[in-house]
Amino acid sequence: MLNWDNPLSAPQPASKPAANPTPAPAVVEKMAEPQTLAASYAASEVIGDMSFDDTGITLPEVKAPADTAKDSLEEQLAEKAIEGIARDQSEALDSIAPVKASDKRVINGEADVNQLAPFKYPWAWEYFLNANKNHWTPLDINMAQDIQDYQHKLSDNEKHVYENVLAYLTTSDILAMRNIGLAVMEKMTAPELQIYQARQVYEEALHTWTYQHCIETIGLDQGEIYNRYRVVPAIHGKIKLANKRLDSVMRSDMDLRDPKNLTEFVMAYIFFSAIFEGTWFYNGFTPIFSLQRRGLMKGTSEQLQYIMRDEVMHASFGIRVVKQIMLENDVQLDPQAIRDMWDESEKAEIDYAHYILRKPILGYTAEDHIEQYRFIANRRARQLGLEEPYPNAQNRTPWLDEQANMKKEKNFFETRVTEYQTGGALDWG
Repeated sequence: MLNWDNPLSAPQPASKPAANPTPAPAVVEKMAEPQTLAASYAASEVIGDMSFDDTGITLPEVKAPADTAKDSLEEQLAEKAIEGIARDQSEALDSIAPVKASDKRVINGEADVNQLAPFKYPWAWEYFLNANKNHWTPLDINMAQDIQDYQHKLSDNEKHVYENVLAYLTTSDILAMRNIGLAVMEKMTAPELQIYQARQVYEEALHTWTYQHCIETIGLDQGEIYNRYRVVPAIHGKIKLANKRLDSVMRSDMDLRDPKNLTEFVMAYIFFSAIFEGTWFYNGFTPIFSLQRRGLMKGTSEQLQYIMRDEVMHASFGIRVVKQIMLENDVQLDPQAIRDMWDESEKAEIDYAHYILRKPILGYTAEDHIEQYRFIANRRARQLGLEEPYPNAQNRTPWLDEQANMKKEKNFFETRVTEYQTGGALDWG
């Protein structure tokens, strides 16, 4: 079972790979003495001063005053030919040397990135296996009641909340997909990490499809909803901040052997895993879950439950990768830079909460949303081994974790059975 609150807990040791067989020593048969100078050149890759043209090989002029000198030259060439063959065989053996797990690193590794095993990070492979158990699509969930709820039961304030949460999420998951695909995945040098991240890219695309499916099913104006992130300052502010934090590392030529670049990459990855996915996303579904608790918009809420479970794994994986990078490269972070990151993220979340919850809805307020952001931010900081940014923050929505953990019974005639196999096993500590 994966422990989300201790992402760097020591995994069970992987079984040791079989000892690499010692390659048989190169056997070089004694070369017959070449009969001519041309034959000795043909038998060797030591071509010296030879020149090539369309008609064949032009040999350098050799002046041998006596037969003994000729024999001596031919013997030397024969010896060089043998040395060349032995060298080529040795280089060939080096080029196909087995991959050792100890050569792998999260970044800046020297092992062949195309060879999956032996694993150095078996926990990354476990994430991939669990993610594949959690497969679903938005078409699996019945949305008929949501149409009725939106048209006939939601107040104007509740519609405002519903629409703007989707408006924020539609853009955020595309940004997340691009960040993993362009900024993170290509910099990993252990394929077991890349394989889970490839699954993560797919899941972000699936989430975007889910939001689009909800918007289309309810009958909202897609162009208007999607453009809100560009015209609503509170939504745009969060996306702008995310772009500022992530765009700087979204380039393939970033040399992570440079300490400054490495620190910038680690800070961006902390923002992405702990704040963007681990706190903003995690807390961002709560307003719609508050509707679900009153029996409203249950189809959309079920969609978001599945997304939330994916995001829990994304955040946990990202935090574990960050800690591994810091461990392997002895990265020391500036406490003030970390503090600034929390503060600007909180400011963006406060503006967003006051916009989507400009008037409270039954069971949920802007103050609830902001305090819950702080509570979850403390959790992510603890997972990273950092100081809590908001001491004494209160858990305003203790039911939120249940959305990722609970196992629900489904009516076979109303929905397909898509329950996750691993969601109920999460350990929040």
